[in-house]
Amino acid sequence: MTFGFDRPPDVSLPTSADSAARLSRMLEPSEWASAGIPLLRNPREVVTGLHDRHLPGLWTAVVAVLGPEERVVASASFVQHATAPDGWEFRNALLTQLRQVVPHDLRLRAPVRTAVLLYCREGDPRWTEADGAWMWGLRDACTLHGLRCGAYITLTRGGWQVLGEGRGGRRPRSVTRPAHLRGTGQPQHPYVPESHGPAQRRTASEQGPPKDSEQAEDAVPPEASGRIDGTRRSGPPPSPPGSPERNAPVERTRSAERTRTPGPQPYAGEPRPPAEPPHSDGRRTPRRGTAGALEARRRAAAR
Repeated sequence: MTFGFDRPPDVSLPTSADSAARLSRMLEPSEWASAGIPLLRNPREVVTGLHDRHLPGLWTAVVAVLGPEERVVASASFVQHATAPDGWEFRNALLTQLRQVVPHDLRLRAPVRTAVLLYCREGDPRWTEADGAWMWGLRDACTLHGLRCGAYITLTRGGWQVLGEGRGGRRPRSVTRPAHLRGTGQPQHPYVPESHGPAQRRTASEQGPPKDSEQAEDAVPPEASGRIDGTRRSGPPPSPPGSPERNAPVERTRSAERTRTPGPQPYAGEPRPPAEPPHSDGRRTPRRGTAGALEARRRAAAR
């Protein structure tokens, strides 16, 4: 015979052993400070870049992998909120996201890349039990993925704060997301290899069009290419210089004579010889050619 209400068999109350195990999977601020977490050279730049890329809302975690030059090579965001924070659950969630965006570095003797965590929550920026569980999960996930454990940053309405370092700022800060963005997943930033140098990453669009001098050097004359205005020449190839075909006179058409401009006349400044009187029968004496007059002058000068 029992008194009161019986507890359903599928409901289990938290025991002292479970609470003790959960509390053991979190880190105190003193333990985090003594863990040798590397300091960020420019935490404001890292926080601003992650915030602009993912726009985290409330209870959103952003995990990012930094290269040796503290450049973000991969990042992912997800929503994670638990009434009873457990570092084991946070570790599994972080490890799942890391495996999706970046390969592990377990084959390296020492880690060369660092993982940082940005968590957006309510309350003041001081340490809480949830922060301790996230710290434990971040450190364990980095160990299982071959990464160096980096900074843990909280984002609240008052601004951002790097726990364990005392550095922070007022912007960016957590804000309420618009209604049309609630419940939408944030895009992941996949892994970007850093093997290529800046000279190899240049594309043809950055080099720009070729200069006029380069185009002039690369241009081929129409005679050598056999094309004029994009069409192939139908006639025979041009004769070499000095051949009879080159020296032969070219017949001029009427259209060419109309458009041809008169060239400078020789001895333009000298007076022209007077015209000879006509014959007695009225016929006019034919004039000498210009070539004959010039030849006569040359012979007189030679004498």
